[in-house]
Amino acid sequence: MDIRTLRYFVEVVRQQSFTRAAEKMFVTQPTISKMLRNLEDELNCTLLLRNGRRLLLTDTGRVVYERGLAILAEFHQLESELGDINHLNKGILRLGIPPMVGMMIAGPLSAYRQQYPGVELKIAEFGGLTVQQAVMNGELDLAITAFPLADESHFATMPLFSYPLCVLVPKTADWQQRAALAPEELGEHPLVIYSEDFSLNRQLMQLFQERNVTPRIAVRSGQWDFLAAMVEAGVGIAVLPEPVCQRLDRERLMWLPLNSQLQWQLGMIWRDGVYQSHSARAWIDCCQQRWPTSAGQPES
Repeated sequence: MDIRTLRYFVEVVRQQSFTRAAEKMFVTQPTISKMLRNLEDELNCTLLLRNGRRLLLTDTGRVVYERGLAILAEFHQLESELGDINHLNKGILRLGIPPMVGMMIAGPLSAYRQQYPGVELKIAEFGGLTVQQAVMNGELDLAITAFPLADESHFATMPLFSYPLCVLVPKTADWQQRAALAPEELGEHPLVIYSEDFSLNRQLMQLFQERNVTPRIAVRSGQWDFLAAMVEAGVGIAVLPEPVCQRLDRERLMWLPLNSQLQWQLGMIWRDGVYQSHSARAWIDCCQQRWPTSAGQPES
């Protein structure tokens, strides 16, 4: 068994398709099929079964897949260490961010690119819980995510900044009479809320549980602009970080402070005790310069 064959097998499982895996790996489908047959012959077992259009892992196939992920992560770490000899003349930075954070890191990313033009940036936009798992799996070098983490034991962390949460509502006469909203009042209105893979969703659910609030969830989405559109359309109200609200149309929407200690706290995470490439360490340095942790707010 070699690394290339293992990569082919893992990609076939991920893509649930020999054709899509071949396109992803820039090889022909017969090449993929042949390599996987050779792998099954070598291991003297069946790894995949067809069920209509789906590919199902056998018990042996699942073991090979799970161990393959770990082996490929370790191999990537080896490649990272060996590739650092050019001192950032080239390299890759794999960074995960929640969608609503993208607008806030354009400045730091621009500064990073100017300083290290040879480093290729690969940005993955997913919910905070998803990017955390991707960092754990070695699929991402670092990620910006919401704090506190459900489990910090495997991560090194660097707090960046914190903002209050606001309740986004339509700009109507009834809402214009209000100055703020208590968490208990959120249960009286339909909510448009972030998807389950967002850390902010987990924090809000915990807040509702603490305040004995039963949320009436109307819509879930991973896109803050879609949630804002749903509020404007009268589908429900939303709880969003203040910087997101500041970008919205003040003629049609308004936001009220949420009377809670809950904050939108963001920070950087990476795997603790694991080698970090020069490109990843340079990004950490860039963030420390751009977002001094003692200030609690990003530089303008």
